[in-house]
Amino acid sequence: MKLNITAEELAKIIKGDFTGKQPRRVIDVISKDTRAINAGDCYWALKGSNFDGADFAAQAAAKGAALIVAPQGSVNLNCLGADLIEVPDTLAALQTLAKYHRLKHNLKVAAITGSNGKSTTKQMLLAIMSAAGKTTANIGNLNNQIGVPLSLLEITERDDYGVFELGASKRGDIDEIASLALPDAAVITNVSPAHLEFFGDMENIYKTKTEIIKSLNASGALVYNLDNEYLRRLKTEYNGRAIAYGFSPYADLVIDDAEGKEFSFTYRGAVFRAPVVLERHNKLNAAAACGAAIALGLFKEQIEKGLASYEPMPLRLQVERRGKAVLLLDYYNANPASMESALDALLKYPAPHTAVLGDMLELGGFAEQYHAELAQKILVRGIKRALLAGPHMRAAYEILAKAGGVMVKYSVDKAGIAGDAREALSEACACGGSVLIKASRGMGFEEIYKAL
Repeated sequence: MKLNITAEELAKIIKGDFTGKQPRRVIDVISKDTRAINAGDCYWALKGSNFDGADFAAQAAAKGAALIVAPQGSVNLNCLGADLIEVPDTLAALQTLAKYHRLKHNLKVAAITGSNGKSTTKQMLLAIMSAAGKTTANIGNLNNQIGVPLSLLEITERDDYGVFELGASKRGDIDEIASLALPDAAVITNVSPAHLEFFGDMENIYKTKTEIIKSLNASGALVYNLDNEYLRRLKTEYNGRAIAYGFSPYADLVIDDAEGKEFSFTYRGAVFRAPVVLERHNKLNAAAACGAAIALGLFKEQIEKGLASYEPMPLRLQVERRGKAVLLLDYYNANPASMESALDALLKYPAPHTAVLGDMLELGGFAEQYHAELAQKILVRGIKRALLAGPHMRAAYEILAKAGGVMVKYSVDKAGIAGDAREALSEACACGGSVLIKASRGMGFEEIYKAL
């Protein structure tokens, strides 16, 4: 981060009150974490669910922070030893600065939202954009009300492109952060059951994801998944510039569903090809990324070259081979759609198949229903062994145990199935077979992997 802005300029932008001795001091770096403060930085006192950043203002100053941005009346200037800007709301002020900074720079921006595939699509589009020019993106899961503005503040004058994923856990979240990114291409990967505990129903998820449309630049394009049963509505509901992608022959960008050693699709009569092998769900993610690149005006050669350089993210169906066994790791997150994709991916590898599965979290009152449906998906696919852990997985266990045909083991926590997972992998290493480990991040299934 290199903002190159004076303290008095900053105060003016965020409509804050400056108090101190050096209004013309140049600020380059903003930090919300006192552990990362360096001399001359600006400490931004944000309030979290379990802490108040203003309580650490003196500590930040002691570590060399030159400027503190804090809520009005929350800190004693005499105790700081640093200059101070006071604002009514530090999060709103951070977002105001981020939007100012984004508008200050002349780069093309893509923003990505959806229930699944945001991070993978972002990484694919980052690879494509990087083949065309210098590109910035949010790192990791910095995709919320705090992470997005901090990511936007990383934009520099050298950047030609920016790609940012936008996450949401309630209505209005996408509207709030998309209005900061002001995308030239807005991507919606899908609408599926995720965070239902907070959204309440699928219609609210659809309305939240499509909030991104409001922030599209006037000449911008919407890129969306025509195969998704909810997003299909946009074909008639949205009248602006758009690229609909999917396996459907009615899509603008039609994905080739043939098995092979390359990913290909057709757009306006031109066939695009990239030598990457992708599962079906990742073909949709790749199509989303390519659609956004087309919307931003990238050339065919840049898109093909960029996608060819894409490297999969860790813990998203990461494949390891041990002896004769194939181990699939995907415990970054889990919801009904991603769980089904993972089961399909498991079937691509040698039998016998073992699914080591943990709870899909944040489904609220729909948890039992979706876990019961998961059991049916296991049965339909003929998976021979299932090791299930978590309170919600009991619903899946009861159906599988009653149906028969599946060696099933259940435990209320991951510790209860760790030994069985080791046994399954040991058998697969010696005789062949494939093992999938998947659960929501909160289940801590990395401990099972470490024990293997």
